[in-house]
Amino acid sequence: MDRRHFTAALGAAALSPLAAPAVRAQSTKVTLGVGGKPLLYYLPLTIAERRGFFKDEGLNVEINDFGGGAKSLQALVGGSVDVVTGAYEHTVRMQAKGQDIRAICELGRFPAIVIAVAKSKADKIKSAADLKGAKIGVTAPGSSTSITVQYAMLKAGLKPTDAAFIGVGGGASAVAAMKKGDIDAISHLDPVIAKLEADGDIVVLIDTRTEAGTKALFGGTNPAAVVYSRNEFLEKNAETAQKITNAFVKTLKWLAAAKPDDVAASVPEEYFLGDKALYLRAVQNSLESYSRTGIIAPEGMKSVYEMVKALDPEMASATVDLSKTFVDTFVKKASGQS
Repeated sequence: MDRRHFTAALGAAALSPLAAPAVRAQSTKVTLGVGGKPLLYYLPLTIAERRGFFKDEGLNVEINDFGGGAKSLQALVGGSVDVVTGAYEHTVRMQAKGQDIRAICELGRFPAIVIAVAKSKADKIKSAADLKGAKIGVTAPGSSTSITVQYAMLKAGLKPTDAAFIGVGGGASAVAAMKKGDIDAISHLDPVIAKLEADGDIVVLIDTRTEAGTKALFGGTNPAAVVYSRNEFLEKNAETAQKITNAFVKTLKWLAAAKPDDVAASVPEEYFLGDKALYLRAVQNSLESYSRTGIIAPEGMKSVYEMVKALDPEMASATVDLSKTFVDTFVKKASGQS
């Protein structure tokens, strides 16, 4: 066969039915919800997107960024997104309500949430016990930032209703709310916290970016961001779910070896909030918080379950089978364990 006929044969093969599965695999569409994508809490999502790990798996991921984790959960329940990167505790709550929503990959092994007070209020608010009557900024009411500060208040002897929780979003709007004096305290994440710290606007009360800080508040590990979806979607689209998990496992491995400069080079410039050096420090502070394996530890599941039961009267008498909140088969296959 001469070169001309050989080239023509290749072109015909590319259009043949046998080639169709490869074409379809490259165009697998997935809609993903997140609540505050620029936050370092969700850094694995941005890395998977920007470094091409989704594309490597043949995925076309459309990311919808909502004002907070509670809103992305609502989008999943409402059917407008297929999967969510959000707080693990959402799976526990949904299971208690009879909605079969399950995590498939852990992204954050520590919450990385910081509770801080405005510097002007630091003489009066010295611990979580002093937050009664305060206006506290959170990404969105009902989100993990809100739940964490409520839990800290509860442990300090207050009720979750003893303060007002104000949604301030996930980026520059949160910084502005503190600088303008719209809030007395804040429960938030880097780079917002790093920016406020660097500018001398806040005094940190509780810091769960590290293992020590997480144990101080929760008594042990406390899984944070995960990838979760409706079990119906996972069962009907097991191949797609596996590809999503593969991409995130690659991301976690990349992050485990990454330096702050590597991260900064991989994210949009607007994530820096106008200060790249500050962003680099924020990344350094947060690198410890990301999952190493993608697998949620059983004690971490129990820790979150106990927190939710303590905070929510509706959950106090609920019984949740924690084994249904996390499907480990996708991560194990992605890691070559099965």
